[in-house]
Amino acid sequence: MLHHLDLNADAARTVLLVHGLGSNNAGWQGQTGALRSAGWRVLVPDMPGFGDSPFAGGRWRIADAAAELAALLHALQPAGACVAGISMGGTVALQLALDYPQLVQRLVLVSTFARLRARGPRQLLYFARRYLLLHLRGLPSQARAVAQHVFPLPAQENWRAAFYRQILQSDVRAYRSAMLALARFDVQSRLAAVRVPTLVITGSQDATVLPENQAGLVHGIAGARQLILNGGHAIMVEQPQAFNAALLQFLSDSHPAPL
Repeated sequence: MLHHLDLNADAARTVLLVHGLGSNNAGWQGQTGALRSAGWRVLVPDMPGFGDSPFAGGRWRIADAAAELAALLHALQPAGACVAGISMGGTVALQLALDYPQLVQRLVLVSTFARLRARGPRQLLYFARRYLLLHLRGLPSQARAVAQHVFPLPAQENWRAAFYRQILQSDVRAYRSAMLALARFDVQSRLAAVRVPTLVITGSQDATVLPENQAGLVHGIAGARQLILNGGHAIMVEQPQAFNAALLQFLSDSHPAPL
């Protein structure tokens, strides 16, 4: 079973939070307190090869990661949960909703995509640089570059340093393979099969997954809504109050947008 936090375990409602590439369950620390205070049971796993969840080696697959989440829910919350995922975690959450629809009650997709395609030379260069840094210079160089890209401002130094430390906890084999899995990920043609209320949360200045790329989720999932907040890729870190308010409202909304 995946290493995980299980907070407020006696609560009647459950939310599952899935972290992004290079992060771990600490990536959601700005949300767990608000969710607990609102009466939610909060499950926060480390994906295979990240944080304290081991990686068995071989190929890291998004479908396999979704299966690991399904196993966790079957063990801890067989009735399923509301599921939120950011970036890589969003792809895993989306895969979970497609492959195990009975386990997903609501879906929150943050800074993520159904298919990632570089848009313009600048973004293409960024992805190529990440790939080369990891393969030629190792995880620390990759971690510095990614942390600087996600948190570029001087005032974001503490966030940048924390993200750098999180990335260094990753199994480099899992990180390398997960990057390739994200490049290959394409469920655009399956989005119509998602039949649960869905909220897409986007940072207006996201330079990793561009807002127009994220809009494909809204167009493909019937009834999905998109909320754009002022910030970048790690919008839940940059704008925790606005993010948490929107998340709690959506999770508790008894009359979500019609599907």
